[in-house]
Amino acid sequence: MKTLTGLFDDYDDAADAVGELEALGIPRSNISIVANNVTNWYKDDSSEAAEDAASGAGIGAVVGGAGGLLTGLGVMAIPGVGPVVAAGWLAATAAGAVAGAAVGGAAGGIIGALTDAGVPERDANVYAEGVRRGGTLVTAKVEDDLVADAESILEQSRAVDLAERRTYYEAGGWTVFDPYAESYRSEEIERDRINRP
Repeated sequence: MKTLTGLFDDYDDAADAVGELEALGIPRSNISIVANNVTNWYKDDSSEAAEDAASGAGIGAVVGGAGGLLTGLGVMAIPGVGPVVAAGWLAATAAGAVAGAAVGGAAGGIIGALTDAGVPERDANVYAEGVRRGGTLVTAKVEDDLVADAESILEQSRAVDLAERRTYYEAGGWTVFDPYAESYRSEEIERDRINRP
């Protein structure tokens, strides 16, 4: 089994990739999505988790739903990223890491979950920063016989070129994801979207 990850600037493109991964036969339990929600585009008024994430006070339960992974979206807060909309194993693992540690020490929530699943730490830092700056992360644990097709889905033209994005971040002075950094505000996310390649 191999862990594959793709970063998308647009949630809808990421959601399409999740649907394609499910259609390929990858079980929902092996797919995750984590999307920045600083602009509050996703509202889950029925969820106590949404209130916790909005206040930065806590983490909500994140599980896949009966109609596909995306029906199980929940809101949670990740230190250094802020409020996110998430579902799947990565979100649950990151939430568990955050819940079990002091906020500062939980940075490894998303980074630790990715690296534990086999994503190189250098890449995991770019993925986390990408979510912090308004992106959406899709991660899947894929059986060997489906890896080539799943890679094709996650490397489609709508996905971010990770090396190019790393270069862009580093040109601005970024070196590594900082869990102590303040969340990007919506105007910072928009400015970043306009300026990046």
